[in-house]
Amino acid sequence: MINLENLTTERRNETTFGLDEMSVAQAVHLMNQEDHKVPDAVADQLPQIEKVIEVTIAAFKKDGRLIYMGAGTSGRLGVLDAAECVPTFGVEPEMVVGLIAGGEQAMTVAVEGAEDNAELGAQDLKDLHLTENDMVIGIAASGRTPYVIGGLDYARSIGAATGTIACNKGAVISQHAAMPIEVDCGPEFLTGSTRLKSGTAQKLILNMISTISMIGIGKVYNNLMVDVKPTNEKLVERSKRIIMQATEADYETAARYFDEAEQNVKLAIVMILTDSTKDEAAEKLIQADGFVKKTI
Repeated sequence: MINLENLTTERRNETTFGLDEMSVAQAVHLMNQEDHKVPDAVADQLPQIEKVIEVTIAAFKKDGRLIYMGAGTSGRLGVLDAAECVPTFGVEPEMVVGLIAGGEQAMTVAVEGAEDNAELGAQDLKDLHLTENDMVIGIAASGRTPYVIGGLDYARSIGAATGTIACNKGAVISQHAAMPIEVDCGPEFLTGSTRLKSGTAQKLILNMISTISMIGIGKVYNNLMVDVKPTNEKLVERSKRIIMQATEADYETAARYFDEAEQNVKLAIVMILTDSTKDEAAEKLIQADGFVKKTI
């Protein structure tokens, strides 16, 4: 029998007793108050988050991958963050991977028993051909999901880097990773519903890990996402705007270089800033490990 009584994420929130009798205005105000606690809880873990990011950057520089794994909401948030890295930073889908217990169908429908299967967690990583160059981050609000523990244990056994994101102090999964992150947001607004404050905390942390790790490998110039993939009309126009902001070029110039660079935003920027041809700019970027500022 699983003992949940000591988990913060399972405790009743005394401030929300009588929730079913509140007006919509009262409930909205109270929920907003509870949500305000999340950033401070995340701030308490910034030193641990920093360590995870530094190791993730090192993994990327060794051609390793960032792999998230979780079940339910935790798994879905990992899959979401991984998917968003592709258009935002122009990386291949294999570079940041999200694993959810039960596979793709579990994104929309619960898969019975999948999160309780530690062997499934290990097998999912084996199927990805995990290597010692990879970074595996286990995500579990409760901090005790067997699927995540199985994956972390396998990752450690082959020498891969490991981190965790839990929403309880003294989480079980913290014992199975080198770099644990434990965020305590207090009891949920709706008892046990970890898609709320816990999910928000996890999303904030995942945002930090993926975004700052990508900054660390040259995917950003100043505060511009220069490796964005222009996959639709809005992103094409955003790409031209990024070129304008990075180089102070006018719209027509930005559009011309964007076309000459075959819609490669970073390449167009380097062409303008260094007065280079497309081939020359490409070579400068190779020499600069992809960092725009190192080409100037």
